Amino acid sequence: MKTNRRLFITGAGAIAAAAFSGAASAQDVIGDILNSPRRGNWDDQFDARASQGGKVASNLPIFSQQTVGYVEQAIGQYSNIVAQGGWETVPATKKLKLGVVDPDVVPLRKRLMISGDLSQSAGISESFDTYVDGAVKRFQSRHGLPSDGVLGKYTFAAMNVSAPVRLGQLETNLVRLRSMSGELGQRYVMVNVPAAQIEAVENDRVVLRHTAIVGKIDRQTPILNSKINEIIVNPYWNAPESIVRKDIIPLMRKDPTYLAKNNIRILGPEGEIDPTTIDWNTEDAAKFRLRQDPGAGNAMSSVKINFPSPDGVYMHDTPQQSLFSKLMRFDSSGCVRVQNVRDLVTWILRDTPGWDRQHFEQAIKSGENIPVAVTNPVPVYFTYISAWSTGDRVVHFRDDIYGRDGVDELQISSTTL
Repeated sequence: MKTNRRLFITGAGAIAAAAFSGAASAQDVIGDILNSPRRGNWDDQFDARASQGGKVASNLPIFSQQTVGYVEQAIGQYSNIVAQGGWETVPATKKLKLGVVDPDVVPLRKRLMISGDLSQSAGISESFDTYVDGAVKRFQSRHGLPSDGVLGKYTFAAMNVSAPVRLGQLETNLVRLRSMSGELGQRYVMVNVPAAQIEAVENDRVVLRHTAIVGKIDRQTPILNSKINEIIVNPYWNAPESIVRKDIIPLMRKDPTYLAKNNIRILGPEGEIDPTTIDWNTEDAAKFRLRQDPGAGNAMSSVKINFPSPDGVYMHDTPQQSLFSKLMRFDSSGCVRVQNVRDLVTWILRDTPGWDRQHFEQAIKSGENIPVAVTNPVPVYFTYISAWSTGDRVVHFRDDIYGRDGVDELQISSTTL
């Protein structure tokens, strides 16, 4: 693959560029990092120029031909980093943060320089100064971690994935991205499971981005292509048989009033069934339909986004808004919960007459169960992309939560618990 030399100007790019001019000069570049001027004092202000590359945030869709090109460039960059020996492990024995002076900050600085998060001009020292703080925050943003500048177990784990493994992750995801870089529709919704994130895309630009809650490891969100054809305001919730068996029956054994407290009814062929007539020490209840009434405590809260799915999954609101702030957002039974879902639904219903934001909000307040057919069904793609790039030297990595990249080291949430 022909690599554009202009990609590799500073930081990690400088190491990569050295590979083109021979091993001796490559060693010189690494030597420059190892022997950079030392800084012993704090800088009062963070110099943005000490962080490398473009902004981490972008309105470029993950599914785009440009993203494919950027990932190809990133593979060239990481191939050269690997060729020069990768990066050393940062000792994960202490919580490093702004204000700390510690020998472990030296390998941290080197690690951040090689990956392009910290400029060589920041120098090598034991001081966790504002340069390092900004670089760590940038690294955390690229890895889907809270950008607090503090090195805890998840940041250390992401940082200490080896360069060859990260290169392999990019190569694996390039294949996935190439398969989805064709005509996807002028407007579409993309759910990226490992990122627990949703993109609403219009005219090749992300117009809305939402945090999601996706399936647990043992109840995985499926990969699918479909079209959003219906919005249900104030939905009933029909409990899937798997949830009846795994969750509701055990809860009823502990608290026989659980169904009544949560407005869940048991529906049989002849109508509603009294919960006290069922033996909850068996799994008899799984034979029947358990349906929760609309309302504030409903498992889907205010709205359900429907589309044909062989697995019976859908997208919806949730009464448990606190889940969206969790670091690992893999907590559903396969369906996808959407933060700020009303914004997304308003965008989906834009071409549906009579369903502007005001009317939609009034319908929610009414408490009535109202199905709405989407005038122009919007394509929806559930996908699994754990590594991508949105620009020169802006490379994103996520936890391989379902183990589909084939390397145990990438299942960070499983190996760091």
